[in-house]
Amino acid sequence: MRRVLVALVANKSGVLSRITSVLNRRQVNIESISVGVTEQFDLSRMTIVVNVQDNAEAEQVLKQLNKQIEVMKVSDITDDPHLERELALIKVNAPTTIRSEIQAVIAPFRADIVDVAQKTIMIQVVGTHEKVDACIEVLRPYGLKQLARTGITGLVRG
Repeated sequence: MRRVLVALVANKSGVLSRITSVLNRRQVNIESISVGVTEQFDLSRMTIVVNVQDNAEAEQVLKQLNKQIEVMKVSDITDDPHLERELALIKVNAPTTIRSEIQAVIAPFRADIVDVAQKTIMIQVVGTHEKVDACIEVLRPYGLKQLARTGITGLVRG
């Protein structure tokens, strides 16, 4: 079961390591983790996507994370109205003869071509995890050369 956790933590070195250690000890698989400074320079927001077996395990993970000294607050926002976004950079084989075709294929995803080389183009797509996955699958037949994803970041609405 996929859960999206958001943690407000102290912006200090070693905090990320301690958080991932807690998840590792509980043998929770981290699908993605994204960390950045918030509007307050001394706090960072972590968006952690984990795979847990059930709601009881998700509750235990939240309790363990909340016990950490550097953690101000942890929330499971999976079931709350929230926005989540992920960014992917995708380098695709693109001889000049098919570039316009690729551009037409990525248009419904509101993806952009951000770099052009002799034999390849680099595409940037931003959206939900599912939207990024769908864009990658549409581009796969052209030949993916490289792929980099940020993992999701999210905030509760309102």
